[in-house]
Amino acid sequence: MEERRSDTEIERVETPAAPIPAGHYSQAFVYQGVVYVAGQLPVDPVTGARELGSIEAQTELVLRNLAAIVEAAGSDLSRVLRTTVYLTDIGLWGRVNEVYQRAFGAHRPARTVVPVPTLHLGFLIEIDAIAACLPPLPNS
Repeated sequence: MEERRSDTEIERVETPAAPIPAGHYSQAFVYQGVVYVAGQLPVDPVTGARELGSIEAQTELVLRNLAAIVEAAGSDLSRVLRTTVYLTDIGLWGRVNEVYQRAFGAHRPARTVVPVPTLHLGFLIEIDAIAACLPPLPNS
């Protein structure tokens, strides 16, 4: 990612390591050292294939996409402050939580789980996030 010119500028984040938005939105924005990541769906960023398999497979892909975006913004999963998990079947929560825990390890971002009746294209899960950027290196 390019060096930031000012903490007051809004910087759009886009990486080919996560699905390029199909609608009128951006993958993420950075403002004043905070990364705001749009909701991520289980779409393969290389092939565009939709993962409609198990909730575990969908969750893993969503979290990989989210990680790619925060990394492109100069952060990583250990700096995620908050996530919102949208889930079409709250009965799947235990399985989602296992994958989520593996991805985040000991780090425990604040989290909200929102049961929803449906998601776009038949997906079971969507996750958005807010993360802190890593501090700039000295003399950079």
